[in-house]
Amino acid sequence: MLFFRSEARVEEWCRRNGVPIRPILTPGQLWRLAVAWYDTRLSPDARRPKPQQMRQIFEGIGLTGSFGDPESDEFGS
Repeated sequence: MLFFRSEARVEEWCRRNGVPIRPILTPGQLWRLAVAWYDTRLSPDARRPKPQQMRQIFEGIGLTGSFGDPESDEFGS
């Protein structure tokens, strides 16, 4: 994860490094993602969200498309 001051800086960095622009999260989205993702982590029976739950979490913070689909392989390994 990289942090930038603006989308213009993201575009500049990606262009300079030959990297495609991927989804950009605001600090608020990142916070909501962390809260939803780790909500039950202190519970003894906590488990990683299942694929459908992951999609719902990503959609809930405004990330749609293949980025929010844990079964997509758009970015590869």
